[in-house]
Amino acid sequence: MTRNITAHSRARLAVGVTAGAALALALPLAASAHVHVTPEEVAANGSTRIDFSFSHGCDGSPTTALVVDVPAEAQGATPVVDGAWTITTEAGENGIPTRITYTAVAPIPDAYAASAGMNVIFPGSAEGESFAFPVTQQCETGEAAWVQVAEDGQDPDDLEYPAPVVVVGAAAADSHGGHGDGGHSSADGAADGETAAASPAAADPLPIWLSAGALVVAAAALVLTIARRRA
Repeated sequence: MTRNITAHSRARLAVGVTAGAALALALPLAASAHVHVTPEEVAANGSTRIDFSFSHGCDGSPTTALVVDVPAEAQGATPVVDGAWTITTEAGENGIPTRITYTAVAPIPDAYAASAGMNVIFPGSAEGESFAFPVTQQCETGEAAWVQVAEDGQDPDDLEYPAPVVVVGAAAADSHGGHGDGGHSSADGAADGETAAASPAAADPLPIWLSAGALVVAAAALVLTIARRRA
């Protein structure tokens, strides 16, 4: 009888630990499987560098291009040149790019981090508003359209393929002719682009918190199994 209880307890322990470990791995992967924009807030009436980052392909297939649609409200969108991408733009009647395509010089393997940047300008009238930058991630096999926008009252976390969203904040205190303190000149943008090409995308804290939570769940399952075994 003792052997049966011990074997049963070990089986429950194995199931609890395995489930917790699987959750610890799955949650960070799900949270990071997006195209993120940094920063998420820009100042009105100033030029600000924003970067679109990712660390995954399309179901494991290497990334070959990012196609970014620029919202019509933007008064300026200047792609940042770096060595990882070749860049093409489509402009509207006013000459402002409406779509920027970053084509990878070499396909970016799945689970490798990369980013593409641009300098954007929003007018003072856009202060307090949020704008989506739909991104289509093209891969050697397939693509992922990060274009979904949450409706009023909808939780953005419920979206399967959320578009990166930028919030326009208060105007920069000192615009310096349209370049806010938080922005970059075109020369600075080019230099920053070279740095971005050599640096991985900024770490997202959400997967770390989710991992910690999953480990707590696994630990709780272990304690519960041991307590039942002793009982």
